[in-house]
Amino acid sequence: MAPFGLKVIRGAFGFGERVAPALTGRAAFELFCRTPSPKKMTEGERRAVTRASSFMSEARHHRLKTRSGCIVAHEFRPQGRAAAGTVLVMHGWRSRTEYMRSLIEGYRNAGYKVVSLDLPGHGQSPGRRLNLVSAVEAAAQVGQWFGPFAAVVGHSFGGAVAANAAAGSVPGIPPLATECLVLVAAPSSMPAVFADFSRMLNVGPRSQKAMAGRVKRISGRPLDEFMGERQLAETPVPTLVVHAPDDKEVPAWHAQRYADAGPHVRLHWADGLGHRRILADRAVVTRAVDFVRKRHLVVH
Repeated sequence: MAPFGLKVIRGAFGFGERVAPALTGRAAFELFCRTPSPKKMTEGERRAVTRASSFMSEARHHRLKTRSGCIVAHEFRPQGRAAAGTVLVMHGWRSRTEYMRSLIEGYRNAGYKVVSLDLPGHGQSPGRRLNLVSAVEAAAQVGQWFGPFAAVVGHSFGGAVAANAAAGSVPGIPPLATECLVLVAAPSSMPAVFADFSRMLNVGPRSQKAMAGRVKRISGRPLDEFMGERQLAETPVPTLVVHAPDDKEVPAWHAQRYADAGPHVRLHWADGLGHRRILADRAVVTRAVDFVRKRHLVVH
């Protein structure tokens, strides 16, 4: 967001906090859910998508209906052999399947079929709106078509979606069936995510309360219940958490919160890899694949 535009928005939210916090809170929530315009990719993003065009051509593309619209899932089959199982991969905010290429190829090379979901408003999935409920709903729809899964793997917001989907944290949406989870650079606390957003845009406490009320109306649960350590503690699915101590987008304490959920959660620190470089690191990919393969062999 340009500095001038941010200054105007901060001023508007500051004024709204004083005169109409309910209205301001609703507006802030809608802005929070607004996804980036696909027409405004950076030059680096365009290059990444172009470089991955041949990789994407290897997939079967499925358009699935959800209650709030439709989504696109990309099915990558292992080459030359029957699939050992199916892995669901989910990207983060302002991301798409192309950016998950290293992890997808790692699981394919290990013999897994990989289904990668473009979350609503991202990649090839249409729309300009995304929240945790619509994301969990999208994951559940993919689960109906392709599950159960050997693993669900998520980066950043996609990791939070994976944890919430597996825990069945949204009333009315059944838990996503998976043998294990891999959460890469994932936020564990949705209240903290909302608080960071509010600080950035000068959303005051009364407006924040209205935002939280909007969450409860949409999800059926209070905002403060969307805590990753609580969800994983109540859902003892073997989980690998991979995080970089220098991650500036999702601070490292989020990973430690997940790890505190219980002995079924393993934490690996990927030093020096930040929030996005972590996705392409060979050692991280190897660790993520081996974690799933070992648990899959135990189950089967």
